[in-house]
Amino acid sequence: MEELKSMDISCSRQRVAKLMKTGGLTAIQPKSFKPRTTESRHHLGYSANLLLDLEEPALPHRLWVGDITYIPVEKIGFGYLAVLMDRFTRRIVGWDFRDDMTEALTLNALKKSIRIIQPAVDLIHHTDRGGQYAGKAYRKVLSRAQMLQSMSRAGDCYDNAFMESCFGTIKNELEMTEYKSIKQAKRELTEYIHYYNTQRRHSSLGYLTPAQFEAAA
Repeated sequence: MEELKSMDISCSRQRVAKLMKTGGLTAIQPKSFKPRTTESRHHLGYSANLLLDLEEPALPHRLWVGDITYIPVEKIGFGYLAVLMDRFTRRIVGWDFRDDMTEALTLNALKKSIRIIQPAVDLIHHTDRGGQYAGKAYRKVLSRAQMLQSMSRAGDCYDNAFMESCFGTIKNELEMTEYKSIKQAKRELTEYIHYYNTQRRHSSLGYLTPAQFEAAA
């Protein structure tokens, strides 16, 4: 509906539904399944949750949230996607996809984000309590970039609900079943994330894309 409005095409919801039915199209419905990728039983230490008393950010790149999800890949079972997203604009600022869920996965996504955005000091970086975010190498990069590390409370998935929603959107809109290879999955994720940032309209952003919303801010 909003895409049609942006092209100055007047069309009711009922008309869209009728045309979709005629064309044999159905809307993608989100699924409730939630994979588990957090291993918080480690001895690397945890950071406090800085979001509990924090107001919503009013500018881009003051708060990044991150997480890991898994994606089915033929023969190897699963590949793992690590994402960092700007909470204000919903822009995916950095990501990586690999066949393992080690610190290297999240570290590569973090380094890409810093290299592309070059954020100001005291940006809050919030994730769950997984060991991939608590390692020495990861914390060293955060410290060098002068970011403030924040972690969710133990066992509370709602502390990082924005990332859960982001992953749900990615998986539903890509209609993921099982990729044939890491290479194929990475190619499709690259295309989709570019679309997500520059073309996909978000209702929470007044039906602007993350790129448009960031430019307006």
